[in-house]
Parts: sequence; structure tokens; C-alpha cells
Amino acid sequence: MSQRVQVYVTNYCPYCTSAKSLLEKRGIAYDVIDVTNDPEKRTWLVETTKRRTVPQIFIDGTAVGGSDDLHELDKNGKLKEMMERAPS
Repeated sequence: MSQRVQVYVTNYCPYCTSAKSLLEKRGIAYDVIDVTNDPEKRTWLVETTKRRTVPQIFIDGTAVGGSDDLHELDKNGKLKEMMERAPS
């Protein structure tokens, strides 16, 4: 599993905790980017993903959505496929 995973979070977000918990359960390493007090990074995130919610999860630079999206990818086996794919 060599894909780079980034999770954009705020410090008051239960969905962020849920997403991180799933990644940990699957043994997937990830970087946390806290946007709680970073309006510039938060603006970039909204412009990039067209979503105002957190978490926003990127796998190998591709936005895959939030916690519900991550859980759905896991449920249908696509998360494992994405993590096994060679990094671009």
C-alpha cells in the first residue's frame, strides 16, 4: 500500500474521527492536514473539492470525498483497489 493519503480535518469533527478510524483499521497510513484555523487552506479545499465539509480525503492527489464516501469505497472493495494501484 504505497498510495499517499491525505485527510483534511477540523479539530471538532466527528466524521473526521470516523474516517481516520477506518483508515487505521485498514492499516492505511495517512497525513492529517488540520484546517481548523487556516482560512487560506480551507478556501483552497472548497475551491478544489467544491465541498465545504470535512473531512476531505485525497488518495494519491485525487479527491475521493468525505467520511461517508470513504466508508462506501471500503464497503464495495474500491478502497483496497485504490491503495494497491501503483502511485502515479
